[in-house]
Amino acid sequence: MDLKDKVAVITGVSKGIGAELSKQLLEEGCIVFGLGRNSGDIKHANFNFIKTDIRNFLEVESAFKKILSQNSSIHILINNAGLGYFSNVEDLPLSQWDEMFQTNVNGMFYCTKLAVPVLKNVGFGHIINISSIAGLEGMPMVSGYCATKWAVKGFSESLWRELRDFRIKVTCVYPGSVKTDFFRNSENIKPHDYMLMPEDVAKMILHALKSPDNMHQVNLEVRPLQPKGPKN
Repeated sequence: MDLKDKVAVITGVSKGIGAELSKQLLEEGCIVFGLGRNSGDIKHANFNFIKTDIRNFLEVESAFKKILSQNSSIHILINNAGLGYFSNVEDLPLSQWDEMFQTNVNGMFYCTKLAVPVLKNVGFGHIINISSIAGLEGMPMVSGYCATKWAVKGFSESLWRELRDFRIKVTCVYPGSVKTDFFRNSENIKPHDYMLMPEDVAKMILHALKSPDNMHQVNLEVRPLQPKGPKN
C-alpha cells in the first residue's frame, strides 16, 4: 500500500510500539488518529488524538464517528493497546483478569467491528493485531495474559479468511519481549537493551503495510536474539 494520505487508526499511542508506529506512519504521509487514555508526546499536524477507553464500546463508537466526520475513509487499523499482569493463577485478582480481557480482546473487537464496514466500502485496507509470543506458547505467571493473546491469534486467524476476498489484509504480530513499560507490573522483569526496540518492531509492521497489494503477510513473529544478554 502506498501510505501517503492514507488514514490510520491506532490504539494505545502514548508509548512503546503504538507511539513509534504513529511517528513512522506520519513520516510516510499518513493521517493518524490515536485512540487511548493518554496522547503521549506526539505533535504533528496530521496526528489527531481522541481520548477513548477502548474497553467501552460507546466511547469507541463515538471515536469512530468523529474520525468519519473528518474523513470519509479509513485504510489502516492497528489494534495495539494491551496490558498484562503477572501472577500465579490462584492469586490473580478477578479485576486484573477482567481488565486484560476488556482491553486486549474486547477493545480489539470493538475497533475491528466498526472499522470493517468502512474498509469494505473503501475496497481495500489492512488490519494489524498485536499479539505476543505469549499468544503462541503458554508461560508461567502470565496465564491470563496468555489467554488474551491466544484470543487475539484466534480472532486474527478467522478474520483474514473472512476479509481476503474484500482485498483487506489482516496481519497478526507476535513480538517477544520489547523494551517498553509493559513490565511495569512485573517485580522480576525490568526493560533492558537486549530486548526488542519498539522502533524496530514498528519498522517491521511498516514494511508489511507497504507490501504489494497481492502480498499478504498473515503472521509476523519476532524475538530478541539473546533476550537475557550474551552468555559469558
